[in-house]
Amino acid sequence: MRIAVIGAGAIGSNVGAYLHKSGAEVTLIGRDSQIEAIKNHGLKVSGVRGEETFQINVDTRLREEFPLVIFATKTQDISDACCSNYDFLEHSIILTTQNGVQADNIISGHIDKTKVISSIVMFGATYIKEAEIVFNFEGNWIIGKPFTSNDMIVEDISKVLAKAFSVIVTDDIVGMKWLKLLINFNNCIPALVGKSMQETFSNLDLCRLSIQILKEGLNIVRRAKIDLVSLPDFPVDRIEGLAKMPEDQAATIINKTLTGLSKEPLYGSILQSIMRKRKSEIDFINGEVDVLSKQIGIRAPLNRRIVDLVNTVEQTGKFFTVDEVKKEFNL
Repeated sequence: MRIAVIGAGAIGSNVGAYLHKSGAEVTLIGRDSQIEAIKNHGLKVSGVRGEETFQINVDTRLREEFPLVIFATKTQDISDACCSNYDFLEHSIILTTQNGVQADNIISGHIDKTKVISSIVMFGATYIKEAEIVFNFEGNWIIGKPFTSNDMIVEDISKVLAKAFSVIVTDDIVGMKWLKLLINFNNCIPALVGKSMQETFSNLDLCRLSIQILKEGLNIVRRAKIDLVSLPDFPVDRIEGLAKMPEDQAATIINKTLTGLSKEPLYGSILQSIMRKRKSEIDFINGEVDVLSKQIGIRAPLNRRIVDLVNTVEQTGKFFTVDEVKKEFNL
């Protein structure tokens, strides 16, 4: 299958590289500087599958139609990517990969929603610099249609993706994405202090903060009567169990889990954007429950404050110290 991947960051580059290696004809779409670096040096991927440099087709925009187009930009960049490539998207199947729950809604404002397949990426990658990423850990790639029932197209695409990744097809992609949203809440804390996931969550007070914002988010999702659906390797009960257990006990679990995710330093997606001096997806992660809370008439003060503080880091380029974060949240 001929595949275009729009977005040459951590996930887009990782997906493009290994689909290319599996035999697909892949074109990776990125910014001018990214494309120039890949043309000059190849795309270097290191991590759990070893180190390899890929010679892959690259361009700054689509110049022809592809049967499958994978959107791997940040959520806030989807509309611009659609507009820039719209002439060659009409007949394509679109696969979204973004964190949060809004990507499919945004893209369906530009593309026939029956052509949209949603996905949840459970593997992790870090964008080191242009043309160089780390594949931190393996995980499932979960796909399914968000607006219509799954069909043979979904099955066919799953078989193509499965040549490079562990793929699971689900009829409950929307409920799963809400659960993944809560799992991604942790990304905001490394973005405040400018440290890796491992270093950030070696601090038990920051682990306690993680539990506090999770509890608030879960409460709002439940009160909004949104149905959470278990992920294949992450049941809803695990999130609910963390929220119910004593805070110190839950913080210890967060500490052990997140400090052991990867041998290489793992930087959350929000922090990776800030390190590249680009707008992060905070509004579509912690900001999502703030918006939801207003819709149902309650408050989400912790997550609202998290969003404001991350916005401050984005605007100033200055990270907070751990002590400043602890003082801000009375830890």
